[in-house]
Amino acid sequence: MIRTVVPAEAEAIVALHARARATYYPDGVPRDGTDWLANWRTAIERPDGQVLCGVEEGRIVGLASFRTPEGAGPDTVKLFQFHVDPDHWRAGVGTALHTACVEQWRADGRRTAVLDVHVDNRRAQGFYARQGWFPDPENPPAEGDHHLFLRYTVHPGE
Repeated sequence: MIRTVVPAEAEAIVALHARARATYYPDGVPRDGTDWLANWRTAIERPDGQVLCGVEEGRIVGLASFRTPEGAGPDTVKLFQFHVDPDHWRAGVGTALHTACVEQWRADGRRTAVLDVHVDNRRAQGFYARQGWFPDPENPPAEGDHHLFLRYTVHPGE
């Protein structure tokens, strides 16, 4: 089941986020002082964004956070976070969550979605390519940057 996250679930979201991120940092998740609990609470409560989750047997196993990025027009949305619990990879959770995102973007009148993905996260890059994401021609990677920038075209009425 895909649904909107509620504020009381912020700690579960942080734990899932940490488990998923740990899989693509070869030296472990950087400890940069980020207060992920505060960040996720803000994302969950933002009136201009949405956090969706995939739930199986009462447990959150996937999450997606998106909103209009700073400086973008109303037809663009940014997928800021997209994670599936590693124990649920290749079980359809990510595809169902992505489909729900696209349906919401379409309902909101979005025409373009953007995201950035860590260069070491080859698994995610493959997933996004299978979903129809492609390198963002307006945002090529800068030398030394550890992110790739991708774009998705939201087609009306699919």
